[in-house]
Amino acid sequence: MTSAVLAGSTGQVGTHILTALLASPSTTTVSAFTRRDLPHSSSPKLHPLQSTSTDAWLSLFPPNAHLFLSGLGTSKAAAGSFENQYKIDHDLNLALATAARAAGVSTYVLISAAGASSASRFAYPKMKGELEEAVTALGFKHTVIVRPGMISGARESAGVAEVVLRGVANGLGRVWNGLKDPWAQDPVVIARAAVSAGLECVEGKHGEGVWVVGMGDIVRLGRTEWKE
Repeated sequence: MTSAVLAGSTGQVGTHILTALLASPSTTTVSAFTRRDLPHSSSPKLHPLQSTSTDAWLSLFPPNAHLFLSGLGTSKAAAGSFENQYKIDHDLNLALATAARAAGVSTYVLISAAGASSASRFAYPKMKGELEEAVTALGFKHTVIVRPGMISGARESAGVAEVVLRGVANGLGRVWNGLKDPWAQDPVVIARAAVSAGLECVEGKHGEGVWVVGMGDIVRLGRTEWKE
């Protein structure tokens, strides 16, 4: 049985990760970092790690956890600048991953992004690539990097172009998922894929090292093979 920890528990993907973890018969406890009350407070599995100071989260990391998942992230618009976004998406994520490694976590799952590369000329994929490289260097027994395409559905602080693309993705998904799956995935599907991949690693069903879960694997793990 698995003891899991989650960062980003109130985000677009993280809320679905939390739901999937709490529903899974494979998890015994789910500790979730949060700055506000969580909607699943009645679940006996849930242990909120609540503080309005994200710096305090590092001292709250529970011992003896097997699995740490991070859907933590923000947008440039919500953060106010790319520099502030970097502090959350990269720096805080790396600090929490480092705390997880020090606490003995064996499996780490990161929600990243398609096209992530430290060599990119563009700020967002470059940041994601730098984070992937930094957490991989920590040397977890299993490092799972989930790289979704566009995350469909509504999102706060989205720009006009993003709103249009999300609308196209949602419309195509209502016609046939095959029109959307190669470039956009639903947040619940991404979340379920992350949980499925993480649990497979903890349970010894996947080889050690780095596992990059691309869009095809996201659909397979998060919808085709997913069992409620």
